[in-house]
Amino acid sequence: MMLEIRDVKKSFDGQTVLDGISLDVEKGDVVAILGPSGSGKTTFLRCLNFLETADSGSLVFDGEHFDLHSTDKKDIARLRRKTGFVFQNYNLFQNKTVLQNVTLGLTSGRGMEKKQAEETALRVLGKVGMSDKLKSYPSQLSGGQQQRVAIARAMAADPEIIYFDEPTSALDPELIGEVLSVMRDLAEDGMTMLVVTHEMDFARNVSNKVMFMEGGKVVEAAPSKQFFEHPAEARAREFIRKIQNNE
Repeated sequence: MMLEIRDVKKSFDGQTVLDGISLDVEKGDVVAILGPSGSGKTTFLRCLNFLETADSGSLVFDGEHFDLHSTDKKDIARLRRKTGFVFQNYNLFQNKTVLQNVTLGLTSGRGMEKKQAEETALRVLGKVGMSDKLKSYPSQLSGGQQQRVAIARAMAADPEIIYFDEPTSALDPELIGEVLSVMRDLAEDGMTMLVVTHEMDFARNVSNKVMFMEGGKVVEAAPSKQFFEHPAEARAREFIRKIQNNE
């Protein structure tokens, strides 16, 4: 098992946001994390990468144990070297070019030589179809292009797993497909991914596992085909029915 997540809890101002979330992730899994807004999906993802500090809970990554409440900065940095994170709003440096946005984390964060960093950046930017925009700044790109650069930045660090926090929710509808296409290619290449998403076609056809959350709890976790065709829980059936009625 690549990643074992156990009993993650988190409250804000006395309100429970995560109420004991557990999940097992195997190498190559693409896990779609679904649920209505406010169900705790993004907070869960952020706790896994220590962007939020959980009140309690643990994860085991490649056999190494991490306490999600009290891990020191050195261990957090070491864990993050194995992971990538793609944000909803891209989080690119506005004063850096596309190439610089990808190389910066490699040279300053990982001590990679500039030449090697640029070779790595060129490779991953080619994979996401952004080779012709190397000298462009984020303000000169569409939202879909910016998100593809953000995905390339995550890929450049050669992570074992990439977390995606609603990667298409800030995009105009006509730009969503280009980002999902890149993510589909990543899945086909065997990249392990946890994806908070509202894109049901991606969840149904690209992910192999679904975790459906509501009210800070896991309502149902199942293989994707099983979840969409034969959901076990009444709340999951209602969720799917509403989605199908809107499609």
